[in-house]
Amino acid sequence: MNMNNADFWASVRGIIAEGFTPDGLHKLDTYAEQFISGRLVYQRFSPREQYGCAAGGEANVIASLLAGAEDCADSDAAQALSDFQRECQRGAKQEAVIEKWAKAVSCWMERVDDSLQRSFGEEIAEGGEARVYDHGATLIKSIGLDYFIQPIFALDRIALHNAYFPETRLVVLGFGRDSQGEFKIICEQPFIGGSHVSDEEIADYMQRMGFELKNHRNWTYATPDIYLSDMHDENVIRSETGAICVVDCDIRINTPELRQGGTRRINNKVVFIP
Repeated sequence: MNMNNADFWASVRGIIAEGFTPDGLHKLDTYAEQFISGRLVYQRFSPREQYGCAAGGEANVIASLLAGAEDCADSDAAQALSDFQRECQRGAKQEAVIEKWAKAVSCWMERVDDSLQRSFGEEIAEGGEARVYDHGATLIKSIGLDYFIQPIFALDRIALHNAYFPETRLVVLGFGRDSQGEFKIICEQPFIGGSHVSDEEIADYMQRMGFELKNHRNWTYATPDIYLSDMHDENVIRSETGAICVVDCDIRINTPELRQGGTRRINNKVVFIP
């Protein structure tokens, strides 16, 4: 496919504008296949991180690209808004696009909390942004945007988690809204049985991975590329085989704006490999 970066994003925005016609959906499937095979390189991610995004499944890839299409320069009117207001405006646009696509391909769930409870029973855990349900060998997670505002950053989290902690990879099953109208990403993750890991062991594990402890009070670690927090003993488990497994964390691209020594600049350009 002889397509450059501008052509690609114009194509995706055209698919959105046309309302996800059968032809548009076919194009998105093709782009996802090219992304997963590595022929479409998304420069937002390193090769390892793009693999992590692909490991989250086709729905994760397409939603990430749709959110990327809406993660564009602010309009003149938006310049008058505060940073938080602009974040919310961008987030609302990304939610609307993903919702319309998910409904078109039947991976959208209304009243997520009620639907998951009917399917899997009462939640077995609830964190700051996720509700967790027992599905035997796997867990079903309903992940909100409380920590992220914009879906693109919540989707980044899935790609990064899968890149750095593949043994507990998150696979996106679909999207929805709960009974309060809040946007949710519905994921599946392997269930890991085991025991707690001490803060000292977690710190040693992270340092061996190349991460520096930034703040022990909120269990924050970082490299110049990646910001990682919430690495406490409820989110890190020693499996029955003795392996340390990270089941949940707040992981982000470490940009200078996070003030954690980050050097990454987000770049949404794509390159096609012949």
